[in-house]
Amino acid sequence: MAAIALPAELTMAQGRQVLQALLPAIATDAQPVIDASALQTLDSAAIAVLLECRRAVAEQGRALRVEGLPDKALALARLYGVVGLLTDTAP
Repeated sequence: MAAIALPAELTMAQGRQVLQALLPAIATDAQPVIDASALQTLDSAAIAVLLECRRAVAEQGRALRVEGLPDKALALARLYGVVGLLTDTAP
């Protein structure tokens, strides 16, 4: 299956709606990939959504790959100590 693209904006205002759209999409993919390259406006909700997606696929014994995380998202993930959960990048 193709990568599932995140929207350009993912903040607290969109977090719940985006998560509700992502969970069914990643549930049906044997090797889910989320493409975050379109993210332009984001806050900690973007990290929370990605971590919840990771948790959901891990419960099924699968791994989630996140591609194209913008620098701001990587900086937030580093700040929260979770960059290693979302990327192959060392903290």
